[in-house]
Amino acid sequence: MRITEIRQLSVNLRGKLRNAVVDFSQHTVSLVALVSDVYRRGQPIIGIAFNSIGRFAQPGIIQDRLIPRILGAKTETLLSDDHRRFSPQAIARTAMLNEKPGGHGDRSSAVAAIELAAWDLNAKLAGEPAYAHIARTLNKPLPTGGTPVYAAGGYYYPAKSKTTLLDELLNYRDLGYNSFKIKIGGAPLHSDLQRVEMALRATQHPNTLAVDANGRFTREQANQYGSALQQFPLKWYEEPCDPLDYALLAEITRGYTGPIATGENLFSAIDTHNLTQFGGLRGQQDILQMDPGLAYGLTEYLQMLKVAEQAGFSPSQCIPHGGHLINLHIVTALGLGGCEAYPGVFQPFGGYAPQCRLEDGRIFPSDAVGFGLEQKPELKDFINQLTEV
Repeated sequence: MRITEIRQLSVNLRGKLRNAVVDFSQHTVSLVALVSDVYRRGQPIIGIAFNSIGRFAQPGIIQDRLIPRILGAKTETLLSDDHRRFSPQAIARTAMLNEKPGGHGDRSSAVAAIELAAWDLNAKLAGEPAYAHIARTLNKPLPTGGTPVYAAGGYYYPAKSKTTLLDELLNYRDLGYNSFKIKIGGAPLHSDLQRVEMALRATQHPNTLAVDANGRFTREQANQYGSALQQFPLKWYEEPCDPLDYALLAEITRGYTGPIATGENLFSAIDTHNLTQFGGLRGQQDILQMDPGLAYGLTEYLQMLKVAEQAGFSPSQCIPHGGHLINLHIVTALGLGGCEAYPGVFQPFGGYAPQCRLEDGRIFPSDAVGFGLEQKPELKDFINQLTEV
């Protein structure tokens, strides 16, 4: 059993969205396929995955550095001990040969796309959904109750847009979501506070609306927003400052009594250690949002969770960034605190397949084998292009 080919495709995100920092209309995502020599019904079994949403594709890193290392390795070094499946850990380790520690950058997302595709491939070889395969591989009980989910949106619309923030969130509520997140920091404070008040009209319960500043604020702005936001019953206040400025984060956290959320821009276990040791976050209150697709894949993410647990954070406080099918399976398998959804944005990757069930604010993966990306209509053409024999 071996990997015969690794293919990658850069796919543009659709739509014209912006937050306080980034215009997403130019963003791309790396879609990756691991082709195996195992055939069923005349077709090779192929593992499919992508890194995450809100960054850029890494075609050069994948094509020039990672693929040659993996395809050049001895087959047995990429397999599990029983040689019945591929080892995502070994594949990620091989991809990182001759890479120096630190300086993660885009390589962490490039490795993640390949490592996650290995999990999809293994789940398909086992004939089961990825959440079940991950749980079984990690000796965890098979999850059956779905996972809490919130709808992320509330971006800044282009001028003359006919859609309002309230319209957007009410639409998500009609779909079955009862928890939401919107952006702040892309408008003056008084306008953002009006946006928060408008968004709260779509919520039916306190602590079901989160706000996200995307790391934009200076010390003065972050504290000013924090003071103004105290009046609202918010789910959390996300990334109020640069994600690596732990001293400033600790200061902001001391002045804001509600939950703080951060971590999506951290890419390793040592990053997580630094955040939990120096960022002033409070165990049993604040939220950690590290994203496997940005952090070398599930293998490294499991180490990040261990670090968080040692620092006093429970799995219920871990809610990964990235509202897509891959993280849905990971959150479900690991029994984490919930997951993000992009029901109206970031196509073709955002949101879930129609076969996933949304009920009372909880989302249930479908029974498709692997991550079920093939069930997502918006991804169909790209997957066909990537997997054509």
